[in-house]
Amino acid sequence: MLMEYFDNYAAAYTPYKGGSWCYEDGCIYRGLALLHEATGDRRWFAHLKRLLDAQISPDGDLAGYTVEEFNIDHILPGRALIYLYQATGDEKYRAGAHLLARQLALHPRTRSGVYWHKKVYPWQIWLDGIYMGLPFQMEFARLSGDDALVDDALKQLTKALSLTWEKTTGLYAHGYDESRQQQWADPDTGRSSAHWARALGWLAMALVDIAELVGTERLEAAGAGEHMRALLAQVLALRAADGTWLQVIDRPDLPGNYAESSATAMFAYALLKAGRIGFSEEFASVGHGSLLTLAGKGLRDDGTGTLRLGGICHVAGLGGLSNVYRDGTASYYLTEPVVEDDAKGVGPLMMAEAESIRFGLRRREHPIVPAASSRL
Repeated sequence: MLMEYFDNYAAAYTPYKGGSWCYEDGCIYRGLALLHEATGDRRWFAHLKRLLDAQISPDGDLAGYTVEEFNIDHILPGRALIYLYQATGDEKYRAGAHLLARQLALHPRTRSGVYWHKKVYPWQIWLDGIYMGLPFQMEFARLSGDDALVDDALKQLTKALSLTWEKTTGLYAHGYDESRQQQWADPDTGRSSAHWARALGWLAMALVDIAELVGTERLEAAGAGEHMRALLAQVLALRAADGTWLQVIDRPDLPGNYAESSATAMFAYALLKAGRIGFSEEFASVGHGSLLTLAGKGLRDDGTGTLRLGGICHVAGLGGLSNVYRDGTASYYLTEPVVEDDAKGVGPLMMAEAESIRFGLRRREHPIVPAASSRL
């Protein structure tokens, strides 16, 4: 069921932002690369190469991309460039990766040394950005032989974790404003107030990817290993009885709070991967159960025989966007539209399925839920 859905989805996929280089496409690229790596099935590689080749020139220029925008989100699709370069040896992919690395070399940082989320969000660290930038930097370090980039990424990771951690909840704030200028930022801590599940999903995926890239010993030496274990333990504690996670993850009392598919897929991936790389088989077991739930309840036949993944928060952030101020409160996160088949949900679901395959778990199929049933 899932493989058929992914194959049909990738075959019909069109660029998220009209062809411009963006992180949403990067989510699908990451999912396809991991499916190919897990299965060896060339169809996933073919989908990935076809889609990415439409966004890169023979010289390695990336469609609609400029370094000077300094948007950390744009770094994520670069992991697919490295994957394709290693698979094909085509220099255009290496050139594209170097272009993104040039952005990171020039990217503005907080005084504490962490990349700004974007030029238009100065002095701010978002959990999203940890996933978007740091694993690529570590993969590029391998490609270029510059191990100092790994040290720098680990220092940024541990600093970002310390700045966003909330002692009262044991979780991490979506955003931190070093300047304390944003309305969403607590004037004392600089942190945003509520815990958005997908932001924590980005962080969980970043931590397990980094753990695999640098190894357990180096992760522990950097002080990030305990952060990863503690976060995943909190994620387990906040999992709903049906195996999903809520949009505002720690507020089951909040009217209108709902099971959110992208975060559920991200946590399933992170837990499965943590188990595979040696942290705890319990993590993998729980992650696999959540993958089963999402495949069974989230995928629905739309009445035409086409499967759709529902329950995906379209987008959420902090600060001004399109004449709306996103204040980071729990109630704000429930105002964002909920959509189907968005790349930010489908890509992580591909990734979770790939991890399930790599871990050796055999997934039983679920019946398709009719379109009129659950929101998830």
